[in-house]
Amino acid sequence: MKYFSIVFGCQMNYADAERMITVLKSLGYKSASSLDEADLLIVNMCSVRQSAVDRVYGLVPKIRQRKKEHPSFRSILTGCILRQDQQKLETDFDLVLDRQELPNWPERLGFLKKNHSIKHYLEIKPSYQHPFQAFVPIMTGCDYRCTYCVVPLTRHQESYRPTEDILKEIQILAQKNYQEIWLLGQNVNRYSSIFHSQPIDFNRLLKLIEKIPGNFWLYFTSPYPSDFSDELIATIAESKKLAPYLNLPLQSGDDAVLKKMNRRYSVEEYCTLVKKIKKAFQKHRIGLDRYPSLSTDIIVGFPGETKKAFRHTKRVFKKIGFNAAHIAAYSPRPQTAAALFKDQVPHQEKQRRVKKLTDILRQTTLENNKRYLHQTIPVLIKEKSPKDFLLGRSFSYQTIKIPGNDNQTLVGKKVMVKINKISSWQLEGEILNHQ
Repeated sequence: MKYFSIVFGCQMNYADAERMITVLKSLGYKSASSLDEADLLIVNMCSVRQSAVDRVYGLVPKIRQRKKEHPSFRSILTGCILRQDQQKLETDFDLVLDRQELPNWPERLGFLKKNHSIKHYLEIKPSYQHPFQAFVPIMTGCDYRCTYCVVPLTRHQESYRPTEDILKEIQILAQKNYQEIWLLGQNVNRYSSIFHSQPIDFNRLLKLIEKIPGNFWLYFTSPYPSDFSDELIATIAESKKLAPYLNLPLQSGDDAVLKKMNRRYSVEEYCTLVKKIKKAFQKHRIGLDRYPSLSTDIIVGFPGETKKAFRHTKRVFKKIGFNAAHIAAYSPRPQTAAALFKDQVPHQEKQRRVKKLTDILRQTTLENNKRYLHQTIPVLIKEKSPKDFLLGRSFSYQTIKIPGNDNQTLVGKKVMVKINKISSWQLEGEILNHQ
C-alpha cells in the first residue's frame, strides 16, 4: 500500500502531515512518487489565501480519475478548511477532518489496529521529511481576531502542548543530531503551560530548551509583536541556540489600517520593539550575529488602504530595512469581517504596491548582505540542485549558493563557507571546511 501527501500553506500544515505520515508508515504504507500510483491521498489545505484554495479544487478531477481507475483508492482532506469549502469538497474526499478532529483520523478511516488506541498513534514519534530539519508544534489556534484572518475559524481557540512533550521531542531530535529545529504556533510567543508544578510561558520554555545538549539551531514562528516582553527579548539575544533571525509580522505601516485589521499595536510600538531587539543583540551577541536578520509579513491593498496609508508602509519598510518579507496582495476570505468592508482596492493597484515594496526589499536586503562579503560563516546544506551546485541556509537564515560543488554527502551537514559574492536574494561562497 502506498500514500501520497500534498501540503499547502504554512509549516504547521507540514508538521501535521509529518505526524500523519508517521502513522501510515507504522501501518506498513510506503511513499508513492505521484498521485497516479497512490492507494491513499492526504491533502493538507490552507484557506488563508484563495490561491491555495483554488489549487485544492484543481486536484478534484485527478482524484475522481484515480478513484475511477482504482476503486479502493481513498483520500483525506485536512488542514485549515473553511466550513463552506468543507461542504463543497466532502463529496470528493472520503474523509474531511477539521483540525480538532485530526487525532482521531486513524479510527475514522478504519485504520485502528487490534490492541491499539488513539493514544497509541498519538504517542508515535514523528518521522520528519528531512533527517536534519524538524518542525515541533508547541501550540495551535489563535485567540486574536484579525479582521482578515481565517485561522480562528479553522484552527479555533489557542491550545498549548504540554511542556514535557515538547522537551522530550526536542531531546530526541538533539540525540539524533538534528541540525535545525523550528518551534511552531500561530501566536507562538503566547505559549502557556505547567511543568513540574511551575507556570511556563514562552520565555521559560526557551530557557528550558537552551539547556538541552546538542549543536542544533533553534528558530520559531510566528510571534505576535505586542507579546514580546523585555525579558523575552533578553532571553532570545542571550541564547546560544536561537538563531539571529526573527519573523515579526508588521502587516501594515499605517496606524489606521492596523486598527482596521484589529492588530494590537501601533507603528511606533512596532518600531520600538525592533529597536529593543537590535540593541539587545548588539549587547549580547558577537560577530555577524550581532545583526539580527528580520523578516516580516505585509498585506497590501487592504480595504480602505489609501495611497497615503501605503506611503506610510513604504516609509516604515525603508526605515527598518528588513532582510526578508512575505508581501501579499489582500484577498477577501469568506466569513471574515474584512470581507464585508467597503473601499476594496483594485487588483491592479494591489499588484503595483506589491512591486513597490519588493523593490524596496531588494535594496535593503542587498545593503544588509554587504556585511557578509569576504566573511566566513556556518551554513547548513539543505539540498543539491539539479544544476550541480549546493544550496544551504546561514544561521541568520539567508540562502547560500555554493557553485561548483555538488557533493550530495554534505546535505544535512554544517560547513564553513567563505562568502565571495552577494546579491539581494542570496549569498554565494566556497566551502572551507566542515564544522
